[in-house]
Amino acid sequence: MAVTDVDAGPRETPVDFVNSKRSKIMERLIIGVMILCSLVAVLVTIGIVASLLGQAWAFFERISFWDFITGTKWSPQTALRADQVAAEGAFGVIPLFTGTLLISTIAMAVATPLGLASAVYLAEYANRRTRDVIKPLLEILAGIPTVVYGFFAALMVAPFIRWTGGSMGLEVASESALAAGLVMGIMIIPLISSLSDDVINAVPQALRDASLGLGATQAETIRKVILPAAIPGIAGSLLLAASRAIGETMIVVMAAGLAANLTANPLDAVTTITAQIVALLQGDQEFDSAKTLSAFALGLLLFVATLCLNYASLRIVKKYREQYD
Repeated sequence: MAVTDVDAGPRETPVDFVNSKRSKIMERLIIGVMILCSLVAVLVTIGIVASLLGQAWAFFERISFWDFITGTKWSPQTALRADQVAAEGAFGVIPLFTGTLLISTIAMAVATPLGLASAVYLAEYANRRTRDVIKPLLEILAGIPTVVYGFFAALMVAPFIRWTGGSMGLEVASESALAAGLVMGIMIIPLISSLSDDVINAVPQALRDASLGLGATQAETIRKVILPAAIPGIAGSLLLAASRAIGETMIVVMAAGLAANLTANPLDAVTTITAQIVALLQGDQEFDSAKTLSAFALGLLLFVATLCLNYASLRIVKKYREQYD
């Protein structure tokens, strides 16, 4: 009885073998490039931290760490000669930290309602034509250089606040935390609006349909269904905007000044950590002086603060994130 060969399918030709080998080599090459890019980002971060730690350590060898984080006076203008008055300087960071929080709080108080309201309108109420006009206009604000915002704050907003406060009998500084905070809030509106808009649009349409089908109005659906479902992403966008506000420099320098005042009055002149870093690294001075090294200590403090904010954002998103099919 003759035995017939059973065709098991197409056999691999030498050309197919070469193409398969090339595909595997290309895939490994792409994976290697992606790993290299990831390593570059990690190594750059490690280098930044190492440089900050090294110079900050040299600063804390001269100035007590406890005095740095609990001091209420910031006067880094150390004397040129040891026999001069205040040769040690004063390096208390609390006035800088307070000024940073004050301006950032004002900025978030301005940007949060405006950014969320614009995001809800664009995602739920605006038609496509209106959305195509308003959203690019909002995002134009994100492309304006911060120095332009600084000029606007110094030449328009600060004089207006001073004139308004004077007409009400209030004492307003020529450079104030309120002026810097208001303009900074305008600057970060597109960040909150754009991210929140994307998060709200990511909420499944089935949730909207179910709520409306049960008789809820559109406003009730937004308030009780959509926003609670989108709260992790919204919280993340707010914390990201807060980090952006904390790290802003030019608006503070031009609108809030460089006076390290320990105050909670938004009408007074204050300064922030980033503005002082810029001021400390200007001019001709010794690099290993306590004044210059204090900039690295401030940079390390700012790095830790923003790292904590980002970590809190990730924790919030992880805790309240919903999984949708």
